[in-house]
Amino acid sequence: MLTTRIIARASVSALALAAIAPAFAQSTGTQEFDKSQIVVTAKNGDSSVAGTAVSSTPKAKTALTDEFIGRQRAGQSIDDIINMLPGVSFQNNGPYGDAGGTLTIHGFDSSRISQTFDGIPLNDSGNYALYSQEQVDPEIIKQVEVSTGSTDIDSPTASATGGTVNYTIRDPSEDFHVRFAGSMGQWQFMRLFGVVDTGDFTKYGTRAFVSASKQSDVNPYDSGSKLDRKQVNAKVYQPIGSNGDFVSVTGFYDRNRGDHFNDFTLQESSFPGSASDISAKPPICTVAAATPGKADKPNACATSAAGYYGYTQNPTNIWQIHLNSRFTLANGLILTVEPNVGYTEANGGSIVTATEGNYTKKVNGQTIYGFIGGKPYLGGVDLNGDGDTLDTVSVDAPSNTITHRYGVIANLIWHIAPTQTVRVNYTLDHAKLYQTGELGYLAADGRPVASFPKNDPILDASGNPIEKRDRLSYSILNQVSGEYRGEFFDNKLVLQAGVRAPFFKRDLNNRCVSESGGNGYVDCFNDPASQAAFLAANPSYQAPQSRHDNYNKVLPSAGFTYNFTPHVSAFGDYSQGLQVPSTDTLYDGFAFPVGDPAAKPKMETSYNFEGGLRYKSHNIQAQLSGWYTSFHNKIEESTIEDPQNPGGLPITVYTNLGTVHKYGFDGSISYAPDHHFTLYAFGSYLHSKILDNLQQGLCTANNVKFGDSGGLTGTCMSRTQPIIRATGGKQESGSPSYMFGGRVQGSFGPLEVGVQAKRTGPRYVNDQNTPVLNENDLSEAVYPAKTPSYTLVDLDARLNLGFLGLNDKTYLQLNVTNLFDKFYVGGFSGQVGNLNYPAQYVYVGTPRTFSGTVNIAF
Repeated sequence: MLTTRIIARASVSALALAAIAPAFAQSTGTQEFDKSQIVVTAKNGDSSVAGTAVSSTPKAKTALTDEFIGRQRAGQSIDDIINMLPGVSFQNNGPYGDAGGTLTIHGFDSSRISQTFDGIPLNDSGNYALYSQEQVDPEIIKQVEVSTGSTDIDSPTASATGGTVNYTIRDPSEDFHVRFAGSMGQWQFMRLFGVVDTGDFTKYGTRAFVSASKQSDVNPYDSGSKLDRKQVNAKVYQPIGSNGDFVSVTGFYDRNRGDHFNDFTLQESSFPGSASDISAKPPICTVAAATPGKADKPNACATSAAGYYGYTQNPTNIWQIHLNSRFTLANGLILTVEPNVGYTEANGGSIVTATEGNYTKKVNGQTIYGFIGGKPYLGGVDLNGDGDTLDTVSVDAPSNTITHRYGVIANLIWHIAPTQTVRVNYTLDHAKLYQTGELGYLAADGRPVASFPKNDPILDASGNPIEKRDRLSYSILNQVSGEYRGEFFDNKLVLQAGVRAPFFKRDLNNRCVSESGGNGYVDCFNDPASQAAFLAANPSYQAPQSRHDNYNKVLPSAGFTYNFTPHVSAFGDYSQGLQVPSTDTLYDGFAFPVGDPAAKPKMETSYNFEGGLRYKSHNIQAQLSGWYTSFHNKIEESTIEDPQNPGGLPITVYTNLGTVHKYGFDGSISYAPDHHFTLYAFGSYLHSKILDNLQQGLCTANNVKFGDSGGLTGTCMSRTQPIIRATGGKQESGSPSYMFGGRVQGSFGPLEVGVQAKRTGPRYVNDQNTPVLNENDLSEAVYPAKTPSYTLVDLDARLNLGFLGLNDKTYLQLNVTNLFDKFYVGGFSGQVGNLNYPAQYVYVGTPRTFSGTVNIAF
């Protein structure tokens, strides 16, 4: 917790208001380093206006406090709540924050955004993905901040070429408190939340809290798709002395169970035109009975038309423990140490058709079995219990990941003088990922029998679990950094400069055969003879192997702030960022021999410039900034037709999009004329330019047959020619070109009402900025080049029950999201290709949803 200090200098009164600075949600070390030498808080200890705050640092940071967060729907994901900040775009898959979503900041997708909780990394250590449904309960979040483009020098991130999202949870209160909240709403929503603060329970001021929540609901468009979430949080806080030193330990546990939310093909013939066009529930998938002595075929559960995808699950088990601490070693010398340890088990569901017998073709005259060509062959195992091994059977085939992770952030900060501060830092992030793909059985209704089939997997003829992937990875970051801040001309000018040197190590162990061409397919064998025969017949394929990659780069940063008046200041910042290739990208490189440039993809780098003006007073906070990013070696994930299996399942490839230039403007203003009325408005404009055309795979027979030019005339004249996509000079897909919105809140006695709205501009659906074309008739556009703009309006109303003789923390709250029931295209990932095969999938925006909460506290 920051202490309030007033330095006795003649300029204090002139600069007091400009120095109002909330404790932004970073690591303890960065909070200590960034805090001003003059900290003057508002009367209630909150320096925000209308629940929002802008930073006083050289970086363009904006934040939302617990006052703003608490007005949103109970249980809502923090990633949905920051959608009301400039530069941020988020599409929620469901109304209650437990179904995932799509996040971009300045056009960077979530894998390029670093998200932390009390400074601890939340991105997946393998593919850097963020999962909005796995965030901390909003009731205990003190503040969330978004930095659009730059990152702190001590951040343990391998992925932040774009912005950062940091949030902190509150400290336990000094007095005993209890809070209970119960919520109900549409789509069978029920939620219970409770927290107990112990208050000081030792003579040393030790205090703690424990909170728990349980939440369940169903998909608004499919009542058979259910979600269930449980979470427990705890924090123990021990102050040390009277100068702000402390030690705190925080624990987090989250358990998610639920079915996948349905998505749709982005083409006008299949994407629904309104909510009424969506079936209330997909057709029931019933597993067919088996017949002894007959070669049974897989049932309808194997087809997406049967709605099976909506039956698959995305379960998670997560726990994390971290410690934050601050120690004064000597006058002006501060040490912060923040270790953490965590565990995640998660999978993503899919379905495959398993063959009870052997691979359908003999290889070099030999019968083999294994997971081959995307399908499992068991080698003689009765899957459906009919007494024979003649059948093909639909089975569950999720991709399972277990992650063990630990790390530490340590800062030594020296306040050399009241106006001069330096720090040095060491950061470690060590993750062990075991990624497998065990098979599981389906129940009679087509749903998976177990959330995690690895606990009781299907065994092949060797008696071992048959896997669709089997790899062990170590993702290790060792980082050293340093930073300086100096205040000059009576604190009017503040200069800040830093450098971080991350050393990334990737130890990769692939226990399956990698198919040639970098198409992402692997073939897995438990039987050594089957593997040997398969490799002999496919000499271009790569045998199971281990590889070790290192990525290192020195990343400088520099910035300034200049206070023209006590209220008006200018700021500017330059920083470099990087993203190490994800484990998926690196494993794709296993398809190429060591030494081939494709075997070791380049890391992405970004060069970020931002600057602007701020106005800060006790009732107004405003910021206007411009920014420019030069983004290099962008790795693009896309799906293409498999050249080795035309017309079959599409494959995923990773290609280098080259250099992308981005620029834009962000602005926000908060105004609180008195405590009865607040206003907040924000807006953003974004433009990007891809410099070069892109090679995306090789031409297939279908490409040649239907005249696919890839956007450039004459590309696919014959098979195996490179497909060149016309991306040069075009904008990136998937992110809006503009956004604006705001919030107004008023108090009318015991009733408080807030209305907020946001308009999200059009989004290109592919990087060629063309309509989606029918693969079989390139003259036919099946969807326009852009998704339409949309405006969402939310309403919240809180009735404080103090007039009934209760305390001011007891209230009723109503939340309505999408008040006017706007139907819109929800989240999607942009892609390079402009054909409808492979199909591009998108989510449907959430409909109007009502919920109510009873909050009781004492």
